[in-house]
Amino acid sequence: MIGMRLADVAAVTGGRLHRATGEEQVTSVEFDSRKAGPGALFLALPGERVDGHTFAAAAVTAGAAGVLAAREVDAPAVVVPPAGGVAGTYLAEHDADGAGSAVLAALARLARHNVDALPGLAVVGVTGSSGKTSTKDLLAAVLAPLGPTVAPPGSFNNELGHPWTALRADAGTRHLVLELSARGPGHIAALCAVAPPRIGVVLNVGRAHLGEFGSPEAIAHAKGELVEALPDTGVAVLNADDPAVAAMASRTVARVVPVGLGAGALVRAVGVTSEAGRARFRLVTPAGEADVALRLVGAHHVGNALSAAAVALELGGTPEGVAAALSAAAPVSRWRMEVTDRADGVTVVNDAYNANPESMRAALAALTDLGRGRRTWAVLGRMAELGESEAAAHAEVAGAAAELGVDALVAVGEPGYGAAARHVPDPAAALALLRAEVATGDVVLVKASRAVGLDRVADALLHEAPHDDRQENELVSR
Repeated sequence: MIGMRLADVAAVTGGRLHRATGEEQVTSVEFDSRKAGPGALFLALPGERVDGHTFAAAAVTAGAAGVLAAREVDAPAVVVPPAGGVAGTYLAEHDADGAGSAVLAALARLARHNVDALPGLAVVGVTGSSGKTSTKDLLAAVLAPLGPTVAPPGSFNNELGHPWTALRADAGTRHLVLELSARGPGHIAALCAVAPPRIGVVLNVGRAHLGEFGSPEAIAHAKGELVEALPDTGVAVLNADDPAVAAMASRTVARVVPVGLGAGALVRAVGVTSEAGRARFRLVTPAGEADVALRLVGAHHVGNALSAAAVALELGGTPEGVAAALSAAAPVSRWRMEVTDRADGVTVVNDAYNANPESMRAALAALTDLGRGRRTWAVLGRMAELGESEAAAHAEVAGAAAELGVDALVAVGEPGYGAAARHVPDPAAALALLRAEVATGDVVLVKASRAVGLDRVADALLHEAPHDDRQENELVSR
């Protein structure tokens, strides 16, 4: 973040100083009062259990320069006016008085000011129904050798995480990588207004959040808001293998770079093979060719890698340098095809961050590839937010598991996976079943929508100990 006085923060956000001289120096923003050290601007946001305004004084005592607040607090602050809009996806139902909306709107204005003050900054936005976080991590890996790069941790991709990440960029930053999520029309366009992208990447259009959008066409329209936001000097990196994404070429004034496996792709992969679930391919680009051996598990990462490669080439990378960075990139964000081998030879694949029909099939394909010659288990929970298509989607995934030859399908609290699955009521029962039956050499995939809590099953499998009722009770109560 560029250095600012608290008075400057007030001017940018439209707020007023409270118990402050205005000369306080702000060098970062934080929404966790425990991390609000010297120079921090603490964001007083409402949470599920507590209101950040109650921690304002504590944050300043810990060294924070001031507080961005929606009402007066017992600390130096910038008090911002009501936003006049909805809380958005981050605040959900925890913003009854509009305080969070006001602070988030002010945060967005502050982030835009920061980005505008860095004219040499290359802002890269990535969206898609699946693979955003993994691709964001790959982008950070291939851009870092080309210059200082800022990217969000995990899935910081909404009204809070997006501007918070944009405010981490400073005068020394060359690349700002941002992940953009949406649960409805206009969300991505709003995020683009916070940090206008120069390069936009659209990975795919699937059925994630279909219940909120209502149709695949509506999802495609929302994802395309990213390329619509690009300037005529910008670049749209589009997955040529996904017709809904390829069609977005007509919605942008930016130059289009198609990527994929087909001959029509400008940046493409040829000769794709797999070794222990990890893809290898020849990267073919207008600037030359190079071999890539991914460390990430799953053939679906080929497309993600091609998108990252196209961006890096636009920003000064060479095919050889990009291929080397892709081949060296290790998994970064947790619970996304996180592969761990136990001492007894059991392999646990924790992909429990989220799930939709497309990501489920990709994970199952990776499971059978990784587990070639070994017994494979798919421990699957509910895929949420699919609306009326939910029952059909679960049946589709069960069919994919059978088609791919998964040896054992365990359905956790979800009857829609059909009669071929072994049904258990909850994560605790799934853990008990796996502890009793998983044997040396088996490969276990754990995947569901985040709310199901199957990440705890994977964690428990990786920290095997004698039977512990307390652990299982914790799983039941989640």
